[in-house]
Amino acid sequence: MYNPKSLKAEEFIDHQEILDTLKYADENKDNFELIDSLLEKAKNLKGLTHREASVLLACEDEERTKKMFDLAEQIKKDFYGNRIVMFAPLYLSNYCVNGCVYCPYHYKNKHICRKKLTQEEIKREVIALQDMGHKRLALETGEDPVNNPIEYVLESIKTIYSIKHKNGAIRRVNVNIAATTVENYRKLKEAGIGTYILFQETYHKESYEKLHPTGPKHNYAYHTEAMDRAMEGGIDDVGLGVLFGLELYRYEFAGLLMHAEHLEAVHGVGPHTISVPRIRKADDIDPSVFDNGISDETFGKICALIRICVPYTGMIISTRESPEVRDRVIRLGVSQISGASKTSVGGYADGGEEENSEQFDVSDNRTLDEVVNWLMSKGYIPSFCTACYRAGRTGDRFMKLCKSGQIQNCCQPNALLTLKEYLIDYASPETKKIGEQLIKNELDNIPNEKVKSKCIELLDLIDKGDRDFKF
Repeated sequence: MYNPKSLKAEEFIDHQEILDTLKYADENKDNFELIDSLLEKAKNLKGLTHREASVLLACEDEERTKKMFDLAEQIKKDFYGNRIVMFAPLYLSNYCVNGCVYCPYHYKNKHICRKKLTQEEIKREVIALQDMGHKRLALETGEDPVNNPIEYVLESIKTIYSIKHKNGAIRRVNVNIAATTVENYRKLKEAGIGTYILFQETYHKESYEKLHPTGPKHNYAYHTEAMDRAMEGGIDDVGLGVLFGLELYRYEFAGLLMHAEHLEAVHGVGPHTISVPRIRKADDIDPSVFDNGISDETFGKICALIRICVPYTGMIISTRESPEVRDRVIRLGVSQISGASKTSVGGYADGGEEENSEQFDVSDNRTLDEVVNWLMSKGYIPSFCTACYRAGRTGDRFMKLCKSGQIQNCCQPNALLTLKEYLIDYASPETKKIGEQLIKNELDNIPNEKVKSKCIELLDLIDKGDRDFKF
């Protein structure tokens, strides 16, 4: 029986409720009166339910689809302005005991080079990332209690935060590791992590169990209930995501929104981020084996509807997607992107590709400077800001600021300050020139005059060599 307030996975992600939702969506996909009313409702910036959203996803009317895209773009501007937060993944280890059939880390893969970074190697990776200009990382490991115990992850976080190289510093470490215990989540919180990220992969239980035939990840309920344990452990910023292509996308879309509704119903805080990865080619993995792939057009519509239905959430798109696709969907609601990513263990300091340790093929191979330049040429502000996390604006405190629009008085100046740091310390001459003009133009978009005046003062101090100011 469907119950969004239940702590049991099969009750807050109820299979029959999803089937009923998809049936309802099919019955109403041409009900233009209903669809128009849902689009009007969404303009109130309170979101839509999974059932309402599924109707919009099923609608194939071109005129109304365009309205969805335009509305998503407006909602993105209302909540996040034109800022795009930058990050990079850091792979610590690809040892894994699971048998996931879509991931090259699966334990039966004898082709892949298994590697685990030492703390000294982690330092070299972090310095390489700092030398690019990155301030925010997402840690990635395979699931292996012997090679990648929680103690290893905690030690690695401590190492990352300790490294100060030239003007570089990693100011926020997000963590994407396997589902674990409340006690371990509490330890991660105490270590100072930002967001805990865990992809569901698929919300279809039967498919989930087939796709994860062996290993601890086979346990659907334990995996699906991980975010509740994380929040019980004190982590109030959590990130959801499915791997599109494993199961029918309409099923996944409904399940994803149901999970967001569950977190809001139980904890009063929805997901801090939602990621939208699509399955990609990798060692020992052929994505054509999975026959649920989605077109770029459908992918864009999913991105737009996530923004409409969960307006407050950050939306992440990685270098799994090509520059062309990222260019298309970034206006539809994406608020965070990776840049110059390596998905191999040790890939930043030594290249790593020849060792064949990548998790998936990267489709956007541009340097961070090229990505920053591209964003600014499109009128976006690349932001390296980590201020909310370090100022304690997480969980319900962040959500209240975000939903009220007050976050603009923090995020806009912080984005400009961190961009200024990047331009001085890391940018090419051309990128610096574009960025300086962008900052000058964007200062006028800070609504509060006192905040604007203070921002100008701090930008001048950054020019003189000071770093790490935040509102």
